[in-house]
Amino acid sequence: MTGFDPTLADIAEMAISWRRDFHAHPEVGFKEVRTAARIAELVRSFGVDEIETGIAGTGVAARIRGRFQGDGPRIGLRADMDALPIAENGNAPYRSTMIGQMHACGHDGHMAMLLGATRYLCETRDFAGEIVVIFQPAEESGHCGAREMIRAGVLERFPVDEIYALHTLPGRPVGEISLRPGPVMSAFDSFDIEIEGRGAHASKPQQSRDPIVTGAHLITALQTLVSRSVDPLEMAVVSVCELGAGTVNNAIPETARLSGSVRTYKKVVQDVVEERMRDIARGFEISFGVHIDVRYSRVQPPTVNAAAQVQKATRALEERGITVNLALPPSSGAEDFAFFLQERPGAFLRIGNGDSAALHNPAFDFNDRALAAGIGALVAIAEASGDAGPSAVRSADPR
Repeated sequence: MTGFDPTLADIAEMAISWRRDFHAHPEVGFKEVRTAARIAELVRSFGVDEIETGIAGTGVAARIRGRFQGDGPRIGLRADMDALPIAENGNAPYRSTMIGQMHACGHDGHMAMLLGATRYLCETRDFAGEIVVIFQPAEESGHCGAREMIRAGVLERFPVDEIYALHTLPGRPVGEISLRPGPVMSAFDSFDIEIEGRGAHASKPQQSRDPIVTGAHLITALQTLVSRSVDPLEMAVVSVCELGAGTVNNAIPETARLSGSVRTYKKVVQDVVEERMRDIARGFEISFGVHIDVRYSRVQPPTVNAAAQVQKATRALEERGITVNLALPPSSGAEDFAFFLQERPGAFLRIGNGDSAALHNPAFDFNDRALAAGIGALVAIAEASGDAGPSAVRSADPR
């Protein structure tokens, strides 16, 4: 690429075409075959020093070495690749060509921003140490692609001292970067509750052990779990999202099932919610003479930003003239980047998408005007050294 002018503005223009290509060809979790191939093709053309594909199925990781001598930090930058099983209702010329699939959470933009940063960093190499770029499959739908890449050894073959990710955020000014120390996204737990009673004819309910009535009482009781068991200064959300029982209108069924999710920021609150849910279920077993099986799964941990890395990133962004918002409250949504932050200190940042449709909405579209700011933010973090450098980070327990 001799003679290439590596300005962020030029690269942002290229990133628009990359982003729209990804948007037109979305692929859901662990099926990002075309997406990963295109990313690998571009990353190789940029001149990375090392690349590996097929990590946890479709993941891609690459290394860029800086041109300065010295023991600089090893910084990881991650973008997610997968789309959602949602039918798009937009009319853009680059709208999804895949029936029932679309990039409704901005991952097309995340990939384009990281590709732009990768190209810039390969051209300039204006840093010491190494940059590792990670393109991760299957962030959506509880597939936990981050966890699977870690299990596949990505951090052993591409070691980093700290790691960062950037995610779009509707409703905030285009290009504004939001971050904060501590929890920024919640843990995601799921529960499935099976109620086994005794069926009977609808005209003789006294002969039943009614799982539907039990389930109705159980749902109501679960709504008091947070208000009466969790410290009001802590955050917890318990939502029953599915309910199923019976097939006809004149027979009480044998069984009923309900399921839902729990959101918390702290393990101690997770523990309280799970324990009290099981306690409540045991109480209703006795009260209604049924058997209740509670299956509780801790799917994703909370996403917790390290204070030192937030401070470092904030300083790097502000020095580049990028608007930083440190006051955005944490979200009750979940994000599997949390698995990377359990292994290495780092930060999860949000970039404003303007007045757009909400995430996971059929009308959502990543705002191309945010690409330049996102690429600039990733570059600023990659080129920063500061107080959270390698000597401090590598001596610490990364967990």
